[in-house]
Amino acid sequence: MASVIALFGLTACQQQEPWALDNITGLMPKLEFGLTNDTGQAVTAAAYHGKLVLLYFGYTHCPDVCPTTLATLAQAVRGLGADADKVRVLFVTVDPVRDTTQVLRRYATAFGPEFIGLRGNDDALDALTRRYRVVYSRDKPDAQGNYAVNHSSAVFIFDNSGKARLLGSSSSKAPEITQDLRRLLASD
Repeated sequence: MASVIALFGLTACQQQEPWALDNITGLMPKLEFGLTNDTGQAVTAAAYHGKLVLLYFGYTHCPDVCPTTLATLAQAVRGLGADADKVRVLFVTVDPVRDTTQVLRRYATAFGPEFIGLRGNDDALDALTRRYRVVYSRDKPDAQGNYAVNHSSAVFIFDNSGKARLLGSSSSKAPEITQDLRRLLASD
């Protein structure tokens, strides 16, 4: 009887601490896409196998949410120190008309070497946004041709095998993201 009580006590002590971000393990599909990166090369999710991937949809002309979210992700990745190289932040544009490969490259790399801009044609973008339930719409251009793009602000985090594990948002804090990334890296 004492061994049964000890076993239950040990099990209770080993409960895992909750994630800071939302745990979506088993709720979203694996990382899968075919797009063009910010150097003009065709890439698939397989190119990032072995890395933790943070997937974020936005556009370079975004005046507020995108740069703020990407700055937070940059701070979170920098918080990993030497382990930052084990992470890639994939910024998928929802405005491929204005976000050329050159524009994406300048924009993404401004946040750090772990940041990669991705773009695709409308079919590829629609398939990817449907896969991860991301919503976006382009406003009608004004007289000067300027327009806004409304979009979801989710940050999808995939483990090094491409499984969807965590969901963050534009309001997630860098220390929380860093903490959860460390846990994912430790579980490899």
